[in-house]
Amino acid sequence: MSTDESGGLAEHTRELADGRTTSEELVKSALERIEASQSTINAFRWVRGDAALAEARDADRRLAAGERLPLLGVPLAVKDDTDVAGLPTLFGCCGELAPAATDGEAVRRLRAAGAVIVGKTNSCELGQWPFTEGPAFGATRNPWSTDHTPGGSSGGSAAAVAAGLVPAALGSDGAGSVRIPSAWCHLVGIKPQRGRVSLHPYADAFQGLAVNGPLARTVADAALLLDVVQGPHPEDLHRPDAIDASAAARREPGRLRIALAWRPPLTLTRTAPHPEVRRAVTALAEALARLGHHVEEARPRYGLIGLAFVPRATAGIAEVAALHPDPALLDPRTRHAMRNGRRLSGRVVRAARAREARQHARIGAIFDSSGFDVVLTPTTAAPPPRIGAFDGLSAWRTDATMAAACPYAWPWNVLGWPGVNVPAGLTADGLPVGAQLLGPAGSEERLISLAAQLEADQRWYEKRPPAPVIPGSVPVEQ
Repeated sequence: MSTDESGGLAEHTRELADGRTTSEELVKSALERIEASQSTINAFRWVRGDAALAEARDADRRLAAGERLPLLGVPLAVKDDTDVAGLPTLFGCCGELAPAATDGEAVRRLRAAGAVIVGKTNSCELGQWPFTEGPAFGATRNPWSTDHTPGGSSGGSAAAVAAGLVPAALGSDGAGSVRIPSAWCHLVGIKPQRGRVSLHPYADAFQGLAVNGPLARTVADAALLLDVVQGPHPEDLHRPDAIDASAAARREPGRLRIALAWRPPLTLTRTAPHPEVRRAVTALAEALARLGHHVEEARPRYGLIGLAFVPRATAGIAEVAALHPDPALLDPRTRHAMRNGRRLSGRVVRAARAREARQHARIGAIFDSSGFDVVLTPTTAAPPPRIGAFDGLSAWRTDATMAAACPYAWPWNVLGWPGVNVPAGLTADGLPVGAQLLGPAGSEERLISLAAQLEADQRWYEKRPPAPVIPGSVPVEQ
């Protein structure tokens, strides 16, 4: 179903296999674009220049000898929270750490598939916020408007893909951190089922909230990357059955019942979607109805799910922050979250996690009892904020502002269920917004098929950032 344009992940693999390009050419070009864009987009924390070129030359030798692997020779990026041997894993923080001795499991799988990791992308500190800014690296900017954030916490990965620096990238999602920047950068972003992509060396990151997932311009590219990285490490706690995401992207989803859900869970912010977000998501709902699906307004019974999210999230921050060699270097808001995490850990977190089965039953009733196959919501309530919008805010004010802008994504992290962001269009100011396709446990294939059908109708991959973001680049015709 999904159509790939030139420069995408699947297209690169075909060009390499057919001998129409070389890995060295692709990697060298990616490194040149990264270097040229750092002063404007600032997507990367670490760049593996010489090492990546050496790996590309090795990939070319293997290709010439007839070897074929899913991503052999293709340049990719991963997020700064992911272990890459030889680079520190600072997760957006200031300070110094020893380089990782080994690759994380997802990176190991990328290398086993032949990918060349060109670098690690910027993330906000410990992945807490829907913006990618901080004293460790400055501000990562949105290729659609450099006055605005690309989102977070996988903002560096989103900016790198949207700017055409790499064809796809890996991010992580503990409260929407793949889906939010995908929405604000006009990308496809997949939050898989908990455990689908290993987070090893972490067995249960952020108290089960966090997962790794792909960001790409097309459904086919995101599905290919998901297929490559999925699978457990022997020490993982969560081990769902394997899926075939690429096959799902090529088949029709069938006629589905889709619940259009405007009301988010209780956030105490009186959040309502921005008029342009509502217009864009309404247009997608109308497109789905035109494609033959039954679309009806409904609302999952979220209950007080935030009471389960907050202790798990803050305890996760406290656990990861404890690995930092100098907590005094952390943002005051991070230290506030650490204190709350320590206070709420233990019995409170265990109680929060024990409620998950009841939450599955209550929220899952929209699928089981009401008979819907998919829930459609805005990914965010607002278009991307301006760079610096969160500067100087207290911890409480940051959380409240974040909850008002991004109230829709995090409940699916509590549940551990999959979701896919799809581009929903642009505001009058040219800023991207997105919509979520959400499903019950293990429903990635259905969501991916539906996203691919919608992509074939909407052709969102044809839109690119309208102005050059890299010196010497040429704008893409809209």
